[in-house]
Formats: sequence, structure tokens, C-alpha cells
Amino acid sequence: MQLTLSPIRGLPGSATTRIAVERERLIVDGQSYDLSPVPEGGEAIADGDGHPFIAPITRRDGEIHATLRVTLGDDAAPEQSGTAWHVNATDGVVTIPATRHSSEAAQ
Repeated sequence: MQLTLSPIRGLPGSATTRIAVERERLIVDGQSYDLSPVPEGGEAIADGDGHPFIAPITRRDGEIHATLRVTLGDDAAPEQSGTAWHVNATDGVVTIPATRHSSEAAQ
């Protein structure tokens, strides 16, 4: 699964978004999204409120492509909002490649 992550700065005390992949299922902050119905060469558009998708979900060459808004928690360096990260996600937890404040720098 190819993910584009678009970070936003969370409110003070907000946690960083948690993402995991299980085959063609994307789990974002505990909410599961089954992306398997997206046809080859087609696209799906998430509707309603509360979902993290900010662009159509597509399938190209058998692989799902999705763009998600992710919240950065208090431990993330502030200058990262507005950049995008591209992640090749396999089954398991997806690491958000944000730069974190080191515990030594905070002391």
C-alpha cells in the first residue's frame, strides 16, 4: 500500500495518529477502512466526516494508493506541518517519519 501522509500539528496534548495495515485494510486511530473494493484503475472517494482521507483512493498495478491527514503530537518538531511523506506500507504498524524532539534537547 502506498500512503502519502500529510501532517498537521495537533492541539496541545494531542497524540500522534496511529496507522496500521492488514492486507488491504487500513486502520487509523482504531478505525478500520476496508479498501479492497477499490477496482484496478478506479478510485474511491471517502464521504462523510471523521475519516482521514484527503484525496481519492486509487488502485494502480494492483496496489492501493491513499493520501491521509495525520496529526503530529507534542513530541514532534513543529516545522513539519505542510510537508508530505510517501510511505510504502506493508502489513503491520506504519511509522510516521516525523522528526521528534529528543529527550536530551528538552532538558
